[in-house]
Formats: sequence, C-alpha cells, structure tokens
Amino acid sequence: MATCSKCGAKISMFDLDDGMCGTCAEEARSVHMAELAMSEAQRAAQETEQARIAAERAKKRDSIVLTTETAPNLDIAERLAIISAECVFGMNVFKDIGASFRDFFGGRNKAFQDALREARETVLSELRNEALDLGADAVVAVDLDYSEVSGGGKSMMFLVASGTAVKMKPSSL
Repeated sequence: MATCSKCGAKISMFDLDDGMCGTCAEEARSVHMAELAMSEAQRAAQETEQARIAAERAKKRDSIVLTTETAPNLDIAERLAIISAECVFGMNVFKDIGASFRDFFGGRNKAFQDALREARETVLSELRNEALDLGADAVVAVDLDYSEVSGGGKSMMFLVASGTAVKMKPSSL
C-alpha cells in the first residue's frame, strides 16, 4: 500500500500519479492548468500593453522637430536637456571613384546625395528617439553638422544633430 503525498489516503502503489491519488493528481493538474491560463492571459495583456505603448511611441516619433527655438502656437512648458545623435558612414571605393570623376568633370553625385539623405533621416530619427526617452514632446533649435574624415585612401562622413528636448504646454499638443 502507498500513501498519497497530498491527502494521505492509502492507495495501491500502481494507482499513484506523481506520488498522489487520482483525485489529488487531477486537482493538481487543474490548478496547474489554471495557472498556465492565467499566465497566458497575463502575457496577452502584457503584449497588448506593449503594443499600445509602441503605437503611442510611434505616433510621438512624428513629434515636432524645429530648427528654430520657437514657432507660432508652440508653447514650451519646460526645457529638458540638450540632446544629440550621431551618424558615421563610410563611402565605399566605388563611391569614391565616382566622386573623383564628378569632381574632375563636374556635376552632381547621386551616390553621395543619397548617402547624405539617408544619414540625415537616420540621425533625425535617433534624435526623436532620444527626445522620447526623456519624455519630450518636441525638439527645438535643431542643428545639423556634416563633416568628412579622410586619410589613408579612406573616406568617412559623419553627421551630428543636436537640439533641445522640450515639454510643451498641454494646450499646444
């Protein structure tokens, strides 16, 4: 004879299920399934909340980014911090050769223009993320600074965007 580890009932050792009688084992499975269901519900709720936060953040990512300190109907409540974002990108050898031809013959260089445009979009996106991390509603007085680092036959461009993260008065939002 065996004893159920939960209720202490005497049962045949062949009827033991994880050390318990059938009734206690079934009850334990039901509790476990309820806990799993609760975990699933909690996980689903958490995922829904994360999706809501992500959507809200995506909406705020289109926040105001200005090169000026002020604008009509922009009521700044608080200046949070000066923020910046950087982007460094390499100009590959083919772009360098193309640029050399354009430099010699004249004209626009589409590869460089595209690289600069992509760098600008990247750095402004990162600047918005930096502002969101601070809880800002906008970034004002944005300045973009382009520069080149070259040497040893290599060419790198970098772009720095800086500005002031601000909270706006609720009436401005």
